[in-house]
Amino acid sequence: MTQALPLALRRSLVLLWLVFLLLVALVLGVALGTVSLSPLEVVQALLGQRENPIVTEMRLPRVLGGMLVGAALGVAGAAFQGLFRNPLADPYLMGSAAGAAFAVTLLASFLGSLAPGFAQHAVFQSLPPSATLFGFLGAFSATLLTLVLAGGAARTGELVLAGVVVGSVLTGATTYLMLQDADRVRAVFAYTLGNLAFLGWPGVKVLLLFFLLALPPLLLLGRVLNALQLGEEVAKSLGLPLEGLKLFLLLAASLLVAAAVAQAGIIGFVGLITPHLLRRFLGEDYRLLLPASALGGAVLLALADLLARTLTRPAELPVGVVTTLLGGPFFLYLMWRRRGRA
Repeated sequence: MTQALPLALRRSLVLLWLVFLLLVALVLGVALGTVSLSPLEVVQALLGQRENPIVTEMRLPRVLGGMLVGAALGVAGAAFQGLFRNPLADPYLMGSAAGAAFAVTLLASFLGSLAPGFAQHAVFQSLPPSATLFGFLGAFSATLLTLVLAGGAARTGELVLAGVVVGSVLTGATTYLMLQDADRVRAVFAYTLGNLAFLGWPGVKVLLLFFLLALPPLLLLGRVLNALQLGEEVAKSLGLPLEGLKLFLLLAASLLVAAAVAQAGIIGFVGLITPHLLRRFLGEDYRLLLPASALGGAVLLALADLLARTLTRPAELPVGVVTTLLGGPFFLYLMWRRRGRA
């Protein structure tokens, strides 16, 4: 039915639906959990008419932070898919996830043996707040190392290979460090599963800062990504300084990924699924696909976290487990479709 609509109308409807779903996810995320709240209680707490720390200090920062993480992964995934001209590219292609895990594990090693009395998934209860800084530095450093090994941003084929090598080496080093202490294994394993449970207002402010720094340049590069879909030679013929723009695009997208991983751990498939689904409705115009992927990633991760909090309550699942259970079959479906077309 949507395919029969004019392209401009279809795109407008998709964007409106994304905004509507974002608002619905925000309300449901704040209202539902171990203790369910009525819409009236939520509204009163948000307006300051009634004090409710469950809303203002626990759920609201978690939901907003999760939306920022999802938006960062969604728009970074769209940028990487456009840059590599591959709908199966994801935000962790440059080794950022492995770099973050290695950095957090290294911090745990510096601390020595970890106290065993922490919750199974509460990595930030067992590690200091500096773990987020280490995660960010590790993710961004891995990306820069991948760029150096590949010989620059212009060589996209070498970038993929270099990212695989960097990720494999750092994963091996992480595994070695984890095996030195059983408590460290549990702490870092919890980090690699992804979790939004410990996102507070400080984390939301950090995510918002990086989002405001990196998102506008990415949105301005939508025209460059459109040109790249026609081939690098065509893009160069348009007079674009392609190598510098690709490097700038990579760094901006990697900055978002590093900030998201540092605050919430490694959450898979959000940056893969979101742009791919939206491309079916919006087409290949990255001037629209990039902001739509930010909205879609925010909606997807907010709803996935809602499932993580409610499926097994009063306990909760790491949100990375939920996104993997949703995204794994979808990824296999994409592979099957690509193979059928080939």
